[in-house]
Amino acid sequence: MSEAFEPHNIIVTGGCGFIGSNFVHYVVNNHLGVHVTVLDKLTYAGNPRNIEGLPSDRVELVVGDICDADLLDRIVPGHDAIVHYAAESHNDNSIADPSPFLRTNVEGTFCLLEACRRHGVRYHHVSTDEVYGDLALDEPRRFQPDDPYRPSSPYSSTKASSDLLVRAWHRTYDLRTTISNCSNNYGPYQHVEKFIPRQITNILCGIRPKLYGDGKNVRDWIHTEDHSRAVWDILTKGRIGETYLIGANGERSNIDVLHAILERMGKDPDDFDWVRDRPGHDRRYAIDPTKLETELGWKPVHTDFSEGLDQTIAWYREHEDWWRPAKEATEAKYAKQGQ
Repeated sequence: MSEAFEPHNIIVTGGCGFIGSNFVHYVVNNHLGVHVTVLDKLTYAGNPRNIEGLPSDRVELVVGDICDADLLDRIVPGHDAIVHYAAESHNDNSIADPSPFLRTNVEGTFCLLEACRRHGVRYHHVSTDEVYGDLALDEPRRFQPDDPYRPSSPYSSTKASSDLLVRAWHRTYDLRTTISNCSNNYGPYQHVEKFIPRQITNILCGIRPKLYGDGKNVRDWIHTEDHSRAVWDILTKGRIGETYLIGANGERSNIDVLHAILERMGKDPDDFDWVRDRPGHDRRYAIDPTKLETELGWKPVHTDFSEGLDQTIAWYREHEDWWRPAKEATEAKYAKQGQ
């Protein structure tokens, strides 16, 4: 373990998005001496309500684009670290139009790395397990940090590209960087286009949920609060230049997750519609978090998926005013794609 790093003033890009805003809440609630500047472009997936109610003396929102080098030169000086969550992240959207993914995920990362280089700032890069491609359903192994990259979609290929930029900037310019690749997150504030909130909100709206392909695709689920704790541990205790995989041993097939949601919401587990599969749909993701656990002492707290699912369902029930405005447009877009 490297010497502990104690940031006092950090920038969180994409801090109005799902996992970014949960990280901001985590920092504010657990690290009282830290000020957070949220930099967010407020695209459709960024919602300033996600950080509403946080103390204004500790959280500042800057609305802007991570590709704006002049803006970065104005706000980066005086900060200890950038934690980079901002990304275009929805696979279906990347298949329909890859261009925003190239700009935000690749060019945006480059701009942030250059800003950190100019101003001597520590950089942590939040990435995805999807850069490793997929595993066979009957394969016993899980992804390891040094596995080769085999991205399948425009989204995952742009995230793989951004990871490689981070590694190059560390190697070439000695930038103080770390990377984390995480499995699928669930929890509050997740946009209704994503798998779990889409199913929950469909049921709440009286719409039959929809399932791609044969439903056997396996995802490795982690509660977003566990992800936030892991990112903080990597930022403050991780070895510079290293990659850490974040997972909570939460492998479940899509059909099992959908059945669980239906049952927990009082529906017949088969009360859903099958739809055609996504092109290039990865079969299985599975993270081996051993390095994170042994080096940094991190362990997941939310290990009961059923309990976490109940909490997530309750959150969407109680926050209809948060998700309802985006629901109609999201379902209209899916309908256009036949999904």
